[in-house]
Amino acid sequence: MININTNYLNLKESYLFSDINKKIKEYKKINPDAKIIRLGIGDVTLPLPKLIVDGMVKASQEMGVKDTFRGYPPEFGHDFLRNNVKAYYKRYNVDIDLDDIFISDGAKSDMGNLLDIFGKNNILIPDPVYPVYLDTNIMHNNNVIFIDGNKDNNFLPLPNDSLYGKSYIIYICSPNNPTGASYNKEQLKEWVSFAKKTESLIIYDAAYEAFIDNDVPHSIYEIDGASSIAIEVASFSKFAGFTGIRCGYTIVPSSININGVLLNKLWKRRQSTKFNGVSYITQVAASVALTTEGIKECQKNLCYYKENARLLKEFFKKKGIWFSGGDNSPYIWLECPFGMSSWEFFQFLLEKCNVIGTPGVGFGKNGEGFFRITSFGTKEDTLEAIRRMDLVL
Repeated sequence: MININTNYLNLKESYLFSDINKKIKEYKKINPDAKIIRLGIGDVTLPLPKLIVDGMVKASQEMGVKDTFRGYPPEFGHDFLRNNVKAYYKRYNVDIDLDDIFISDGAKSDMGNLLDIFGKNNILIPDPVYPVYLDTNIMHNNNVIFIDGNKDNNFLPLPNDSLYGKSYIIYICSPNNPTGASYNKEQLKEWVSFAKKTESLIIYDAAYEAFIDNDVPHSIYEIDGASSIAIEVASFSKFAGFTGIRCGYTIVPSSININGVLLNKLWKRRQSTKFNGVSYITQVAASVALTTEGIKECQKNLCYYKENARLLKEFFKKKGIWFSGGDNSPYIWLECPFGMSSWEFFQFLLEKCNVIGTPGVGFGKNGEGFFRITSFGTKEDTLEAIRRMDLVL
């Protein structure tokens, strides 16, 4: 008999967004003419900047010429891209060794794959939480401990006395998905100090750092001492609009030593065994995005989404609805009006406004009664969604 990984049986039956799509499909079957506006999933809608497309075209043409054709990429990424990642961090006075930068096909993949280099551990995860943090640890049968994010702490939980006495792998996402909340420097210092005192490790998700407009840290490595206790995962998906191209990177500092074992060495071994790298064309595109001109072009798209977030914020303020996010983040995390549950408000918006968001309870028990709206739609759709919601809220 073949044995299976029965930990998968402990996962929820379906992924949150599968449930949402099922409900939309059922509604459309009854209301085929409904013009639905989707502000639920965090997918970009603007096309890639021309500068990046031109880079991809040139790279594609090189693949058709014998002298410039390339086969397998270097195991951990082309140096031209890794050097540009290094330069990008320099903008925030963070110096990253080239040997610590690993190019990947996206943050979500690395978030799950990183568990390959760890044994069974205590996992500290905020609730509400991006589902991949929880689900991948269930798959590995790790001991998951939740720390409560709620309205009282603005969905920015901090370490407390009850957590001492154990070591953890700690997941931190800032700016946060789904709540849009961002840790300031002093709050991140608390987490770094806690990790050192408890011999823990932080996995820091910086996927939304490009949305930061104020003095909120862009990287965990802006905090003194973080390079000895933190891995950072980042992505081009939101910064450069690469959701359909797939490229990201993970920083595993050579200074992280766990019981005499260098994590950088383990991650190198894992990647060289299980991953053949990101295509040359994609890496060229990512490299262009990190040039001075590329950053300017990407910022134009980001400003478009930030304006959508501003419009949504102003609307919910006018309605007197509590929310976090919108600043430094493409997400508005709002308290459901009229005392509705998350799924009740989802159904309310679908039926009354033909507007789709994401029920907060899908991100954990503390998300019940809250709702995520994204600013990644078009400006026209955002304005129309606001107009429709204004009639019923």
